[in-house]
Amino acid sequence: MAIQLSAAVRQNLTALQGTADLLSKTQNRLSTGLKVNSALDNPGSFFTAQSLNSRASDLSSLLDDQGQAVQTLKAADEGIQSITKLAEAAKAKANQALQSSSTADRRKFAGEYNELLNQIETLAKDSGYSGKNLLAGTGNDLSVVFNEDGTSKLDISAVDYTDTSGALGLSDLTVGTSGTLTIAESALEAGDEDGDTLTVTVGGSSVGSIAYDSGTTAEDVVTALNAIDGVTASTDGTDITVTSENGNIVIDDSDTTADLATQTGTGYVAGSFDSDATINATLDSLTSALGSLRSQASTFGTNLTVVENRQDFTKSMINTLQEGSGKLTLADTNEEGANLLALQTRQTLASTSLSFASQADQNVLRLL
Repeated sequence: MAIQLSAAVRQNLTALQGTADLLSKTQNRLSTGLKVNSALDNPGSFFTAQSLNSRASDLSSLLDDQGQAVQTLKAADEGIQSITKLAEAAKAKANQALQSSSTADRRKFAGEYNELLNQIETLAKDSGYSGKNLLAGTGNDLSVVFNEDGTSKLDISAVDYTDTSGALGLSDLTVGTSGTLTIAESALEAGDEDGDTLTVTVGGSSVGSIAYDSGTTAEDVVTALNAIDGVTASTDGTDITVTSENGNIVIDDSDTTADLATQTGTGYVAGSFDSDATINATLDSLTSALGSLRSQASTFGTNLTVVENRQDFTKSMINTLQEGSGKLTLADTNEEGANLLALQTRQTLASTSLSFASQADQNVLRLL
């Protein structure tokens, strides 16, 4: 059996139900902060905001990659700056060698030069960041993506400084070694005779002769050898040891009556810094290498500027997208608060009106 309500009661009940529904929506907006919570609220705004938020999320993922690319470029730039300092130190060593007339010093500088090149290679190997090293060549190229579909990106080519003879054109030097010769004092003294001489050649060039009379002693020969530039001799009382910086030494007896067999030194290796010409060639290579390093540093610097600017742009774009989404879905809390107060007042009035309508029906009942 259906319940029949009077027109006044039904109208007030309908108004009260409508107010309750509006109250529920307003309270939901205040609790979530959104005026559009689902497609039922506003399909156009909901799906547009969802698209904006999805793009913002995609860009946020790219932003992380861009940040890592910035750090990779910074690591490479720091590596190049340090390598440049080492190359400048190597150039200073070459200049020191050029200013020195001592072959021994030049060979010492050549050894130090080689150590600097080794440090350049080691430093280049240590300039990676998170598995990517822009100074280690093949397999280390970097691609930085700037938009969600990958159509906007920056490709950064790696260089290989882990072998200085490659991109930098700096090869290790030959340090050089002196020739050595050992002569038995007994053989030396057995070959001397009046009017005899010892001819001395170094590297195929004559560097002098030594009087080799019957009274010549081993000490006399040692003294004469030490007077020759680049030749050093000493004796231990049994053997004479001779070293020559500029080539293998050859000592020959000019008289064959009481002949001293030709004495030939061994072990000489010419050093890269032994001559001014090779030092100047090395300086030219260093100048070219420093130019390449500075050019590459400039290239990485430009790449870093591009990535940092795109990183800032991406941050701004994410904010713009999120702000646009908010304009479509976010509730105005001040407005919703005022609506809640008005609806609560309306609900109170509707309840009172419903009570009055019900009392009117009760008055009819009393008459009966």
